[in-house]
Amino acid sequence: MTQTLSLDAFLPFRLSVVSNVVSGAIASTYQALFGLRIPEWRLVAVIAESDGLSQQALGARTRMDKVTVSRAAIALAERGLIERRDNPADQRSHLLSLTPDGRGLYEQVAPKALEMEARIFGGVDPAELAQFRAILDRIEAAAGGLEG
Repeated sequence: MTQTLSLDAFLPFRLSVVSNVVSGAIASTYQALFGLRIPEWRLVAVIAESDGLSQQALGARTRMDKVTVSRAAIALAERGLIERRDNPADQRSHLLSLTPDGRGLYEQVAPKALEMEARIFGGVDPAELAQFRAILDRIEAAAGGLEG
C-alpha cells in the first residue's frame, strides 16, 4: 500500500506556506514604513550584525541567490544606505557596510521587527518558543545535510 501525499500534512509544504505568510505580513509593513523589500531588509540586518561582508557571504548567511543579493545591494547603494569598499582578501569582490543613513534606518527598523515578532509569537508560550527554535535548528541542519 503506497502512502498518499497530502500537502496540508506535508511539513516541507507547510513550512514554506507559513514562512511566506509571515514574510508577507512583515514585507508589507517594511515597504509601507521604510520603503524596503524583504531582501533589502535582510541585507541591512545582516550587515548591521556583521559589518564588512561580501555579497557572497551575504548570500550564504541569508540563503538568498546571487541575483537577489545583487539587486538588493544595488537598491540599497542607490539609496545611500550601504557602501562598497575593496575586499583586501579578494580583489574580485567588495565588502558592504552600512552608511550612517543605513545605520539610522536599521535603528528605526529593528524595533519594528522585534515588535512584529512579538505580535506574531505573542500567543505562544516562551518554553514552546524555545523548543520551536531548537527544532528549527535541527530541521535546518538536517536539510543542509541533504544539499549537494
